[in-house]
Amino acid sequence: MLLFTLLVSLLLGRSDSLAADKIEQVRAYTRMDEFDFISWTVNALWVKVTQASLATPGYLTPAEQRQVIYEYLKEVEQVNQITAQINALFANPAIKDPHAQSLALRQTLDQENARMAQLAPLAEAVLESQVAVIAAQDGLTLGGQPIPPILYHSTNPPDALIISPRSQIRQDADISLNPGLATESKDALENRLQKNLGVSALVVGIGGIGLYPTMVLRTTDLNWLAETISHEWIHNYLTLRPLGISYDASPVLRSINETTASLAGREIGQALIRRYYPERAPQPPQPDNPGGQNSNGGSTPAQPVFNFTAEMHLTRITVEQMLAEGKIDQAESYMETRRQFLWTHGYQIRKINQAYFAFYGAYNDVSNGGNANGSAGNDPVGPAVVTFRKKFTTLGEFINRISWITSLDQLQAAAH
Repeated sequence: MLLFTLLVSLLLGRSDSLAADKIEQVRAYTRMDEFDFISWTVNALWVKVTQASLATPGYLTPAEQRQVIYEYLKEVEQVNQITAQINALFANPAIKDPHAQSLALRQTLDQENARMAQLAPLAEAVLESQVAVIAAQDGLTLGGQPIPPILYHSTNPPDALIISPRSQIRQDADISLNPGLATESKDALENRLQKNLGVSALVVGIGGIGLYPTMVLRTTDLNWLAETISHEWIHNYLTLRPLGISYDASPVLRSINETTASLAGREIGQALIRRYYPERAPQPPQPDNPGGQNSNGGSTPAQPVFNFTAEMHLTRITVEQMLAEGKIDQAESYMETRRQFLWTHGYQIRKINQAYFAFYGAYNDVSNGGNANGSAGNDPVGPAVVTFRKKFTTLGEFINRISWITSLDQLQAAAH
């Protein structure tokens, strides 16, 4: 088992598309803050090997498995609440000695973290086994066994430093930084890179990474967790096939990979919730009410609803047009103006720049009525992937066919 996982880990390694010398120039600013993947992977593999030797989920009834998951989620919530209380003490200017004031809370947090660490391996094994059942149901296994096996580990994932040229929207590098970097430090790093190297940079938070085992953000949201575990495992599945192997060959192939994983992760995750945790299944959307009634019984026109997706879509295509015309400074001023506009409508985005669109635009799943955040603009990848999915009865047929596609031309020809 250990030898197999190590071999797969090597297969899953990815490299940045930016020229090696340029990456080293960027890393001169980040090296001290870069995430240690080797140590994390060794620790995660040890947890998985230890848990696999027990094969515990197979001895639990469905009711006992549910109890494990809910107990674990409750413990995560407890840790989050105590952590928030400690952070509030340190942020409160009226507290003269937050270290002393928070001592009891910090001691309790250590105890709760230890308990969470004890519960996590079994909870992870239960969810892994449940995803495997759904994957088999969808035709994504061999002899009922997923290959590679579904392995994930909950943690606080690193932040991602995204690098794009200023002259166009294109992800050239993704450098993982230690989580918890202060906001002012993120902003200072981005500004230094733009000033000294002439690139667009943005530090973003992520929900998971397709390592092996995959890395998934610790959360109390079971629906999101089920989808993210599935999303990251789809990356593992694809990386043993041409589409995944070509992940970094071009921005288009990265977008095909991410859109496919988003779509498949949602399908598997939602099926898992319906089967094992039906009380968590989202309610079907209610029909829109175009207007209400006034006091005289007449109709009242509905108030216009702010459409974030449409506004972000407009921002993306406008920026692309400006950059195509060589108006880099104007495009960057426009993005800041739009960021402030979105802020007034409740969308607290720290920075919008070329790197922002390069990162978020790759997640182009339009199956829910449009790109999740509008940042893909007129990118044809998302619509093509969704159209292609509709050609297949099962998710397994779709994944196994798209996994052999290695260009946008191939995808568009297959989708139509």
